[in-house]
Amino acid sequence: MSSVSGALTETETVEMAGEGRLRIPGQPSAARPTRPARSQRVGDRGSRNSICEWPPSLLSVLVVAVAAVVCYANSVDGHFVFDDSEAVVNNEDLRPNMPLWNLLHNDFWGTRLTHNHSHKSYRPLTVLSFRYGWWNYWMSEGLKPWGFHVTNVLLHCLVSVLSLLVYDRLFGGHSPRAALLSALLFSVHPVHSEAVAGVVGRADLLCALLYFLSFLVYCSAVSIKGSFHQSSLVILSMGLAALAMLAKEQGITVIGLCSAYDIIIASRIHPSSISSFLYKNICIPFSKKRRKSVNGFWDNGSVNSRVSCSDEEEGEVELAALRPLWLRHFAMLMTGIVILLLRWRVMGSIPPTFQIVDNPASFSDSFIIRILTYNYIFALNVWLLVCPEWLCFDWSMGCVPLLNWRDPRVAAVVTLWLGIAGILWRVTTLRSSPTHRSLIMSLALTVIPFLPATNLFFRVGFVIAERVLYLPSAGFCMLVVLGVRQLAVFSNAKRLLQLGYLYLVVILGVRACWRSSEWRSEKLLFTSGLAVCPLNAKVHYNIAKNAADSGNKTYAVLEYTEALRLNPEYDQAMNNLANILKDERKLTEAELLLRRAVRLREDFAAAWMNLGIVLSSMRRHKEAEESYFTALKHRKKYPDCYYNLGNLYLDQQKYEDAYTAWRNATSLKPTHTVAWSNMIIMLDNIGEMYRAELVAQEALSVLPLEPSLHFNLANTLGKAGRFAEAEKHFSEALSLDPNNSVYYTNLGTNPLCVLYHRWKKLDKAETLYKQALSLNPGLQSAKDNLALLYKTLINSGRH
Repeated sequence: MSSVSGALTETETVEMAGEGRLRIPGQPSAARPTRPARSQRVGDRGSRNSICEWPPSLLSVLVVAVAAVVCYANSVDGHFVFDDSEAVVNNEDLRPNMPLWNLLHNDFWGTRLTHNHSHKSYRPLTVLSFRYGWWNYWMSEGLKPWGFHVTNVLLHCLVSVLSLLVYDRLFGGHSPRAALLSALLFSVHPVHSEAVAGVVGRADLLCALLYFLSFLVYCSAVSIKGSFHQSSLVILSMGLAALAMLAKEQGITVIGLCSAYDIIIASRIHPSSISSFLYKNICIPFSKKRRKSVNGFWDNGSVNSRVSCSDEEEGEVELAALRPLWLRHFAMLMTGIVILLLRWRVMGSIPPTFQIVDNPASFSDSFIIRILTYNYIFALNVWLLVCPEWLCFDWSMGCVPLLNWRDPRVAAVVTLWLGIAGILWRVTTLRSSPTHRSLIMSLALTVIPFLPATNLFFRVGFVIAERVLYLPSAGFCMLVVLGVRQLAVFSNAKRLLQLGYLYLVVILGVRACWRSSEWRSEKLLFTSGLAVCPLNAKVHYNIAKNAADSGNKTYAVLEYTEALRLNPEYDQAMNNLANILKDERKLTEAELLLRRAVRLREDFAAAWMNLGIVLSSMRRHKEAEESYFTALKHRKKYPDCYYNLGNLYLDQQKYEDAYTAWRNATSLKPTHTVAWSNMIIMLDNIGEMYRAELVAQEALSVLPLEPSLHFNLANTLGKAGRFAEAEKHFSEALSLDPNNSVYYTNLGTNPLCVLYHRWKKLDKAETLYKQALSLNPGLQSAKDNLALLYKTLINSGRH
């Protein structure tokens, strides 16, 4: 409690300085205080020449680290949920056999950046972190999500600890306890749940880590003496900024934060002076007033010790002191331009395309509606930081209806801007002081990282995404601590404030634990979304998809129907609902849904393929073939479509066409087991035993542990009379899948086609039949064959 008390009553260093504003030439100025000696440069930098000028105490580090881990530890045993499936499980770029070069050409989801459907999210560093490391390898039992979750929790812990140094810098290096309180709030804030508990949030965590490192290196650069060392650190800082952008796009905004720190903290320039200074020194560069206007620009301790000279000579001296500031900003500007140009080039010089359901406000034709909705979304983001109760995995599709002037939610927009106006007024009118500068930097850390999500520069593919608040929340936590500290200064209820802060930390921590537990499974996650966004069709869609995957088709149909009621043009819901109806043999209804889906989105390859499956089931083979070809036109690398096309040709007894289609499927996806199996079975059935054996051996070279391939090869070898080899592969199939009753049955089938009957090992056949029936008592083929076996034994006098 002592540390909290000390932070809340922490006093500021008194500065004998004026307002720190630009003195307009021609106006009388007050006598300026003597500036410090040359060795004590801007921001008390004389002895601050390393990145970690204030080494946080071991206790501070432990408190923040433990809080960060405890709040999100329960997500470690969670599954892959929501976007994790596309970004990790189904992302071909994560396969060890895929070339690393692909990471430089594909987006975060594994789609080519030049593809029409790419979201242009270029994050190769994040994808690389998914691909490598002992925790991410494909193991014998499959891809393990726990390794990804452990890494995310550890990264959040590291970022939280690193925030101690960042806050120390932003507080001016004189408030270690305030830095601790801010870092503690940051470590437990529930809005981080999506970034930490969701594997996809790795992008935000890596970006934040590199973001903070870039900022700290830049802080060290402006503190150090010597142009070579300073230049080296600035270059290193900009390199880390580029890496942050390779983790996630908002990483580039660290350049803006570095600029704000350089001006506000390091150079101690008052915001009200900036516009006047730029006008006098850039817009009128050849005016004689240019040099004089610099006088009074700095507040106390900004340049070298004052010398006895004329106003014009003094202006030259102070302009010389400005030169490093300009050079650093020029370096940052050029870095930003180069990074953005390279990013644009990598994207194929084409902006991303999104659907209207992803961000409805950005597609509105009304300028007023767009502006009002955008501002209401800003207000919601602020509310999520203030009261993180309304947390949802997805905010699209009607979750935030568009606003007009008569909407009562406009009150939230007015409240937001009244608050912003009040803060800006305080920022521009308060005299320069450590608290004043910290206030500005807390606002900068809140606003600058959030800028890419504002729709001001380009359209984004979401309405609200809690993970993008990971960095802005750092500024918000600092703002809260500043407010509490000011209340402590002007209030006698310090003990009450201390208890209030501790209560806030506990409440946020409990909420973070609860929310991270909801990210452990899709069922919990999707169900939690209903309480926040009941009008969001995507929430109902995901609930339906989860229900269908778990076998609850009835509930899935109800939720898909509700999703379509909320969004009648939801083509993905139509496609999935049609698949369920197809399985229930409601083919006409399925066809209507799929045709409607492809009318809404002509390049919807999955819907075209599913339409082909439905038409094939209805024996409309020609139309089915046309649907498959249309799907392949829109998605050339589509192994599942080739597989279904092969099935269509098999139904028509076009065996070579079927073989070619399945070959295309396995060429695109060598692990396509059912395509390999179909080739083997078809060649076996048409009497081409040699080709069937070759295909089976080729398939096993790719999938040596696939029991169905061993089983099909054993059948082929058994028909060819190669019983010993057949028994070997049958046994291999059984060892790989010992609970498959079909394997036992086929090992002992009738005398014409089964191994042990042909081999006259009837005792073994009987044993296998009984094992099959013990696994599946209702297996009729096993009962029939066992009865036939007993009949054979009786006839032979052996029973």
